[in-house]
Amino acid sequence: MEQRRQAERRGRIEGMLFSLLLFWCCSYASGQFRYSISEEVQEGTAVGNIAKDLGLDKNALKERGVRIVYGSNEPPFNRGEDRKTPSLVLEKPLDRESVKTHSLLLTAVDGGKPPRSGNMTIIVNVSDVNDNPPVFSEESYVAHLSENSAVGTTVIQVNATDLDEGSNGQVVYSFGNDVDVRAHTRFDLNPTTGVIVVAGPIDYEESSRYEIDVQASDKGAATLKTDKTIIINIIDLNDNAPEMEVTSFSKDLPEDSKPGTTVALISVKDSDSGLNGKVTCYINQDLPFLLTPSLQHNVYSLVTKNILNREQQSQYNVLITAKDGGEPCLSSEKIIPIVVSDVNDNSPEFTQSPYTFYITENNTPGERLFSVTAQDQDEGSNALISYFLMRNREGANMLTSFLNVNSETGDIAALRSFDFETVKTFQFQVVASDSGSPSLSSNVTVIVFILDQNDNAPVILYPVSSNGSAEGVEEVPRNVNAGHLVTKVRAYDADIGYNGWLLFSLQEVTDHSLFGLDRYTGQIRTLRSFTETDEAEHKLLILVKDNGNFQVVASDSGSPSLSSNVTVNVFILDQNDNAPVILYPEVPRNVNAGHLVTKVRAYDADIGYNGWVLFSLQEVTDHSLFGLDRYTGQIRTLRSFTETDEAEHKLLILVKDNGNVSLSATATVIVKVVEPKEAFAASDVKSSAKDDEETDVTFYLMITLGSVSVLFLISIIVLIAMQCSKSTEYTSKYLQEANYDGTLCHSIQYRSGDKRYMLVGPRMSLALYHFYLFYCISKVKIQSLLLLFFNLT
Repeated sequence: MEQRRQAERRGRIEGMLFSLLLFWCCSYASGQFRYSISEEVQEGTAVGNIAKDLGLDKNALKERGVRIVYGSNEPPFNRGEDRKTPSLVLEKPLDRESVKTHSLLLTAVDGGKPPRSGNMTIIVNVSDVNDNPPVFSEESYVAHLSENSAVGTTVIQVNATDLDEGSNGQVVYSFGNDVDVRAHTRFDLNPTTGVIVVAGPIDYEESSRYEIDVQASDKGAATLKTDKTIIINIIDLNDNAPEMEVTSFSKDLPEDSKPGTTVALISVKDSDSGLNGKVTCYINQDLPFLLTPSLQHNVYSLVTKNILNREQQSQYNVLITAKDGGEPCLSSEKIIPIVVSDVNDNSPEFTQSPYTFYITENNTPGERLFSVTAQDQDEGSNALISYFLMRNREGANMLTSFLNVNSETGDIAALRSFDFETVKTFQFQVVASDSGSPSLSSNVTVIVFILDQNDNAPVILYPVSSNGSAEGVEEVPRNVNAGHLVTKVRAYDADIGYNGWLLFSLQEVTDHSLFGLDRYTGQIRTLRSFTETDEAEHKLLILVKDNGNFQVVASDSGSPSLSSNVTVNVFILDQNDNAPVILYPEVPRNVNAGHLVTKVRAYDADIGYNGWVLFSLQEVTDHSLFGLDRYTGQIRTLRSFTETDEAEHKLLILVKDNGNVSLSATATVIVKVVEPKEAFAASDVKSSAKDDEETDVTFYLMITLGSVSVLFLISIIVLIAMQCSKSTEYTSKYLQEANYDGTLCHSIQYRSGDKRYMLVGPRMSLALYHFYLFYCISKVKIQSLLLLFFNLT
């Protein structure tokens, strides 16, 4: 519809433009007229008056047959309607952009015979009107721009042309009304050249694509515009490091958590695209944790890899590293602190096992004797320890009923005093229990040795004591020689060691030159023979004292000097300073299962746990063939030998004691397997040698026992005879009182090794006393012989 209206308007304009009449007034005259008319004027508009311009009137033009000659089949101009006045009329719309100038030849022909004609050229210039909008040179404009491009960087240039001329054909560029503020702040458009440049920061993560509407406008009175959309694609650069966010986190992780327990969820994102935004995460490999991808995109799970142990490490700082796939790659790190919370998985442990304490007798009841200490590697209430004594246990020492332990400190006190002469050692158990749920506990054995104090005064056995003192009367013939035994003072002390070791000293004597006292045996002997001038009666005052604790005296240098003393108890305590010594390693041959191959014998010079020896099999060529008893050291076969067994086997035996710092020794036993005949022969030889050895030992033992028995019977007979032969008068010399019954308290001292023993018994007759003395000596000897016998076997 619009095009049809435009065509009709253009036709009317052409009709009005070319209402021209060109005419020659004379046959031989010709001329050229030029008229100008605006396009698209109303139809019938006068273009020019040809008759007037030719100086003719209208009638002459008609008579002469003036006509317009067109150079085309469809002339844009014509006749007036009456053909009398030549008018150049526009027949159809003009288009300046198609034809800017029209050249017309006007011929005027008269009606004569022959007719005469004249020509005139009419040039019609079509003036421009703004009827063409600007046209862009490209159908579409697409630009690619890297993010972070500098301000002023050329993005793209648009170009539009306008077929009009003058100001109607001058094109200016501008952003369309629909362009948002963000694009305005990022880009500038040159209105003259159409160049788009960067005006602000370009961030792919803010916008990866811009669609900008650009208008091309002419400068006509009625401005015509053309819009074109410019697409700017932003090229991503790797300018964003990965970002991590912990979406779920268990800060306190129980140490007994099962492997695979989720500790935290980590969300990872990278605002870049493509490889620049592809993120991988990892943690250190030496941690007990794993970082695994979850089902959700870009979400990782931090899980436990194995069982944790708070006592080994209570806190972890897990460093998570995230890297993208850009070139160069960007990375970020995040530290996740994980605290391992405690569970009650550790029992209290005593600092020693067992405990050995030495306390002196006559301790003050209620006072702290010693203390036990246990530690728990857990924390909080799981490590809060309570102590108590294990009572009412079968075989437990009744002395534990007199002990009390502080449940918080482990201090142990006795509710009564201990007497070394009554009990010398005892042991009990202390239990340490934590406060966890459930509670865990452990126990330790406490071994207590009672140390002797010098709390017993020596007791005089002979002469007999009376009212705290002992007096004896001895008669000595005057004709005795020097060295004659006058009498022997006998005494004993209930204490042991130095406290019970008695010394005799002569405190008072009427004649020091006549009598002497042996300080160790208590024997009183004459130092010389009696003379006529010696008195008939002599009094000797004997002091018997033990060798109890010595004293250290500290004194100052003042005048007068002041001093104080302290009693020092010195006890030599055993240390584990002796390694086990291997005794008599034997290597017999064996062919039967369960047969005793050999016995590794060892001893340790220490005592108690320090000297308790255990055996263990360290190396053996065939574990299925030999077994070792850890307590006795016996090596026995576990099965019979087969044809495939090797002929020689090597066993390495480790012997170690049970000291706190264990000492050990090793023994190598070589077992050779021989043919059955040789084995039987060797077995016979060994059995024979062993039988001979046992026969010899038994023989010597029987001789010894027989000899001792004979001597014992002879001694009994001699003593009875001596007792019967003594006169009543002689016996009365040794009686202190008239009612003396002839019995004495006996005290026998003897040594075994470095130790000294004293046996004290009730009153008995002299004969029985000597009998008992000989019996004890014989008993000791027999025990020694038996001990020797067992050691040999």
